Amino acid sequence: MLRIHFTGEDLGRIRIAPEPDPLWELLISLNRLRRRDAGVVYSSWLKDTLPRVPASTRLLTALAPPVGYSVDFLTPAVSGGVDDRIEALRSTPLRRVQMDLREFSRRNPTRRLPSWCRELAAGQASGLARLADAAAGYFGAALAPYWDRIRAQVSRDRSRRSTTLAGGGWDTVLGSLHPSARWEYPVLRLDYPVDQDLHLGGRGLLLQPSFFCRRAPTAFADPTLPPVLVYPIEHQVDWGSPQAGSTGGRALAALVGPTRATLLHAVADGTATTGELARRAGTTAPNASRHIAALREASLLSSHRHRNATLHTLTELGLALLSGGNPLIMS
Repeated sequence: MLRIHFTGEDLGRIRIAPEPDPLWELLISLNRLRRRDAGVVYSSWLKDTLPRVPASTRLLTALAPPVGYSVDFLTPAVSGGVDDRIEALRSTPLRRVQMDLREFSRRNPTRRLPSWCRELAAGQASGLARLADAAAGYFGAALAPYWDRIRAQVSRDRSRRSTTLAGGGWDTVLGSLHPSARWEYPVLRLDYPVDQDLHLGGRGLLLQPSFFCRRAPTAFADPTLPPVLVYPIEHQVDWGSPQAGSTGGRALAALVGPTRATLLHAVADGTATTGELARRAGTTAPNASRHIAALREASLLSSHRHRNATLHTLTELGLALLSGGNPLIMS
């Protein structure tokens, strides 16, 4: 079981990541591939991706077994896109590498690290460079072709959480993160492969929605790293089909009009003010405000005041309309 211990200060410092984390998705998708753990959600992706996986991916799998501990430095706690994160991996401090390799050996006593890991342990730049290049190669082959669709699925989940937050606060969000989640202040309890306690100590918590995470949420093994909880989202079942999103987008525009369709997609990127939505949709604030009012009257958006701003969020009906009415399943 994973027990996350909050203080009052931590409750004010919870945030939901606005985007999928490229390297967390890389790590967890690698586990899906190796375990052939596809189910209905990932079957199309698995079938299409397996033939394209580069040989260099073996460098990653050496440090990320399908079950058990993977080295924390594969998922650096930095912001930015995939290139920024891979550069952070390439620049991992030697102390971090050595600490994680020791922890890997301790937790996986029957699993021998390959000889090239000596380059890592010795602090040779060539070892991290090979690993970072392997990460870039795998991402390009396995994730980049699907990244827009992965982002859209994560955005939908984030919008749902934002709606929950607006209606019930963080207590409701934390208690609904996962079927196993049990929230009773100050501790959030979740099913987990090992027994682990994480004391936030005022650092807050980043909730990271993950497309490839399945069953149990996951977190860093090292409690001194910036606290993050990676949790599984709900999926549109046909997300991987070539037609997913394109036909539905045209149908939505025909139903509600192109500007309102664009605004719905814009708010799916996360709760936003009228001005932010206008910028995302490429229109003026007065025009956006008029269309937002119509979408709210149709129960597709909800709005609430926060300090001096009005924030807009997708409703469940709006989310269903954007996803084409397809059933959602918890993977």
